[in-house]
Amino acid sequence: MNQVVFESVRKIFRHRPALFNWLGRERGGETIALKDVSFSAGPAEVLVLLGPNGSGKTTTLKLISTIFLPDAGSVLVGGFDARRDAGAVRRQVGIAVAAERSFFPRLSARENLDFFAALDEVARGERAQRIQEILRDTGLEEHADTLVMKFSSGMYQRLGIARAIVKRPSVLLLDEPTRSLDAATTAHFWTTVRALAARQTTVLLATHNFAEAAAVADRLLLLHRGELLADRLLDDGESAEALRSFYFRMTGEIDEAVLKL
Repeated sequence: MNQVVFESVRKIFRHRPALFNWLGRERGGETIALKDVSFSAGPAEVLVLLGPNGSGKTTTLKLISTIFLPDAGSVLVGGFDARRDAGAVRRQVGIAVAAERSFFPRLSARENLDFFAALDEVARGERAQRIQEILRDTGLEEHADTLVMKFSSGMYQRLGIARAIVKRPSVLLLDEPTRSLDAATTAHFWTTVRALAARQTTVLLATHNFAEAAAVADRLLLLHRGELLADRLLDDGESAEALRSFYFRMTGEIDEAVLKL
């Protein structure tokens, strides 16, 4: 059974002018973030959502996590409808977003993870070992007892990933997970993602980084201005340059890197 199913999903954001819009500069209107998008993802599959800012990647992840609800179509996670069975969906999903800022700054990384593990109903007897494993997998083992207020942006990013996987979700959502990570930590993280998939976790990873897509993806979903332009398997050993070429061919955009040569 597919773990995630999108069926003709549409998401619209409506905006109103500010209350004190004296000069009339702001106008009401709407933005279509996703336009009738359909795809599915199975267990042990890593789907990379590739596209520029504003393409609908983050909106897709937030619909799966029930942060947003679709305006049309349906989102199913583990057979549960995100609109009707939001609680059941959330129990299956872990999400790490790039702007994660919900940790307690005066608690350590270990204490924060223990708190969120309790919220996610991880059994008390399992927490300590599981948290230790996750701290190791995310490269935070040496900083486990450091107060989060002393963390760098990269360490904060890793802690967000650790929080997302502490409950061992069947669906893991990652939004630009390596944006603040150095090269060595990024490579280690890619290995961790592949290991999670090997344990039957469905991973959806949003990025605009071609190297990241080539390193971890089984399938590529190419989003552009809210539309799904392509849904395809990656060839073994497909390079970042091949993906770059595919991206600019499909979107019709100009590759600025080529123009600079």
